[in-house]
Amino acid sequence: MSYKIIALDLDGTLTNSKKVITVETQKTLIDFQENGGKVILASGRPTQGILLHAKQLRLKEYGGYILAYNGGCVIDCKTDDILFQSTMPLEYIPEICEIIKDYHVGINTYEGDKIIVGHELNQYTKLEAKINSMKIKFVDNFQEYVNFDVNKCLLQGEPEEILKLEKILSEKYEGKLGIFKSEPFFLEIVPKGIDKAMSIDRLLHMIGIKTEECIACGDGFNDISMIKYAGLGVAMSNAAEPVKNAADCITRSNDEDGIVYILNCVNMSARLFGR
Repeated sequence: MSYKIIALDLDGTLTNSKKVITVETQKTLIDFQENGGKVILASGRPTQGILLHAKQLRLKEYGGYILAYNGGCVIDCKTDDILFQSTMPLEYIPEICEIIKDYHVGINTYEGDKIIVGHELNQYTKLEAKINSMKIKFVDNFQEYVNFDVNKCLLQGEPEEILKLEKILSEKYEGKLGIFKSEPFFLEIVPKGIDKAMSIDRLLHMIGIKTEECIACGDGFNDISMIKYAGLGVAMSNAAEPVKNAADCITRSNDEDGIVYILNCVNMSARLFGR
């Protein structure tokens, strides 16, 4: 199979433990694009937190795509056009704030280059800000402040608290919102039907690429849908077990240039079998 597009999660997949793209990974992905391939950066991060990596991989030059907010916003890097986006119904935010008031978690969303935080500021909130190179703006009344369209909200807290809230919110908003963990300490709250697979499928139909021509690589729970969807679903060796179980194959870790390894394997297979 000749693969035409690769969808990459960022944290734990494209970037190493230091949150940077290695020189070898950068070179391999630029070579992939120079040979006609396309790159999708598919992340739970906000758009602002993906732009630096898109620039490093020269996605504007080669016509790549950003899939931010777990698929809630898809951007054509060449034109800067938003191809698709979905926003949360704002009436759910006061309800969610009421539910979490007895838990030690923070809630945030995004406004421009700032992370808007309510309820509690903790180490995981600060980690989210650091990962995305964004400033934190803490507000006393989150539900009143957020009167603008948002692509997602994020809860941050200790894993045991997040696990409890995942169960509570999943049951309450079944069929209304998407509720899932991206990390043990991050709980994503997104519009109904939004996940990476759905947005990649929508994008591929728009640009005329088949599912079987797509590779998807990831390590987190929110990567499972795209790994199952793609023609070649790849889990990093540092991925959680449920992610590995969903994959067609497992590559090396994000600290061992796992993206380089899988693309080299794909290229070798194509040469051996004359594909």
